[in-house]
Amino acid sequence: MSVQAALLTLVALVGGAIIALQAPINAEAATRLGNPLAAATMSFCVGTVALILVTWLFARHTTELGAVTSMPLYMLLGGGLLGALYVTLAIILAPKIGIAAVMALGIAGQLFAALLLDRFGMFELLERGLTTGRVSGAVLVLVGALMVRLL
Repeated sequence: MSVQAALLTLVALVGGAIIALQAPINAEAATRLGNPLAAATMSFCVGTVALILVTWLFARHTTELGAVTSMPLYMLLGGGLLGALYVTLAIILAPKIGIAAVMALGIAGQLFAALLLDRFGMFELLERGLTTGRVSGAVLVLVGALMVRLL
């Protein structure tokens, strides 16, 4: 493995760890605020402010805001709404089934959805077939996720 490949792998692992930290932090905020929706709202507000600042500092000269007017509705709303739904579900589920189960099942769900997205080449992705190896790998991930949840 090249140094660049190793570094990118490490960054992906750190990204996964950050997601695992986010859910229990937000779940604790929900407990203190008394409502998971309030915690999700707080999380997204803080994230929005942070992204506005980072964009202004590092990407304001390369961002084409005019492109927003030609984007389809699913592109304008989809990512934000799906992100809000995921964060809210993680806040609700983490205290009930544990963060390891939330993460493992979430990864399994992501993988099965990704296989379908690849298979049909949706959202301008390169079409990739469902091979025995790819489907078997996803099934093994699901079995592992169920083991994390149930054993």
